[in-house]
Amino acid sequence: MQTLSQYHVDQTDLRDLYQQLQHAPAQHLNEARHFLRNQLQHATPQLADLPDNPAQLETHILRNNARTARAWRDYLMTRKQGQPRRYFSTRSHALYFLRNVAPTKLVDGAWLYGVLRQWHDPRMHDLVRTYLEELGDGEPEQNHVLVYRQLLASHDLRDLDGLPADRYMQGALQLALGHLTDEFLPEVIGYNLGYEQLPLHLLITTYELAELGIDPHYFRLHITIDNASTGHARRAARAVLDNLPIGSGQQSFYRRVRQGYQLNELGASSTSVIREFNLDRELCRVLEEKAKVARHMHSDMCRIDGRTINEWLDSSGRIPALLEALQQKGWIRRHQDPADSRFWRLIKSDRAPMFGVFSDYELQLLHDWIAGEWQCEQTNRLAARRSHAGHPADAEAKESLRREEVELQKTLSKLSEQERTRRLIELLSPAEHFTPAGLAATRIFAARL
Repeated sequence: MQTLSQYHVDQTDLRDLYQQLQHAPAQHLNEARHFLRNQLQHATPQLADLPDNPAQLETHILRNNARTARAWRDYLMTRKQGQPRRYFSTRSHALYFLRNVAPTKLVDGAWLYGVLRQWHDPRMHDLVRTYLEELGDGEPEQNHVLVYRQLLASHDLRDLDGLPADRYMQGALQLALGHLTDEFLPEVIGYNLGYEQLPLHLLITTYELAELGIDPHYFRLHITIDNASTGHARRAARAVLDNLPIGSGQQSFYRRVRQGYQLNELGASSTSVIREFNLDRELCRVLEEKAKVARHMHSDMCRIDGRTINEWLDSSGRIPALLEALQQKGWIRRHQDPADSRFWRLIKSDRAPMFGVFSDYELQLLHDWIAGEWQCEQTNRLAARRSHAGHPADAEAKESLRREEVELQKTLSKLSEQERTRRLIELLSPAEHFTPAGLAATRIFAARL
């Protein structure tokens, strides 16, 4: 996996490009085109784990799926033998992962958006169906982006400010491909082929999130829907063959498919995000951010090692020393139940003096850091205010969606067939499809196929 420093981004700030392609794509297609071409230079097709003969793709996928299944079996065996979790050392580690992969998950499926304009072409059928299924066919419990948004909200993780730029690489690539499909169709097909395989890390992530009391519904959706038998992985291989030219253009097309496949290797990956987590470093980052707004807001009655809290927070870089001082003074008792620490009692209870200062994620970081070696499975499950994603499936939400669909049908009835199609496709965009109107449009569009 390449890191951001290993490839040139042409001075384009990935965060800005990501936001631009989400909310005003038509105004930024030139930047997207330049960005895509630049990244394709670093996607070496020779490195793609694909057969030289595209006719062997389905066999190749089944073989990879079998390899993943064997590795998964081995993982389960090690867990039954008492081995610890492979990915998430603590609950805060898992929440860190959810937050850091969010820019990719919040545009899930975006790379296929552009194929909707060719929905009537039989060669596009598998790609169109895949996109609609990423959107849950308009059902909120199955719409991948909506489910992930709910997951973030349930754990107070919606604030993504300060994420490293490489977290936006995959999302920016997906949005660029989705808005420039007509120019980069082979690359879109190749990217889809790579993204829709069932990786071992998805299985392990789902298993360990559930162990930690975090709803794995989003990840479980991908396990079932991406299967190599009838799911997206099989369709992805079939889409390559359906669109492969006959004759001299075949080699060039397949080369571009392999390049698109390799785009999956750019930027931060799920496993690299998991590996890089450092509890001490992440806690200090959070507290440094908190200090920027907390300076000069404390009284001067309390002193720690001769400094007031305001003085401790007045300059950046003092957080590690402050944490050490709090331990020396007995305010924090590491490797014990956090409830034994005076500092924890100041922040965690409805009547605590600092109640509400820290988000659920920040509380979990502090809890896990204080608990340290004392931590066990039970204490690793610090209850969040909402422990599950709370999928919007209740009767009131369903009725609201039904009304939205009725209103949309009325609007569409006043338009020509061409205008109706255009309006539906607009509502199925990466920025709209998870809204009530987008969900209604998805159901209407899916009924055409």
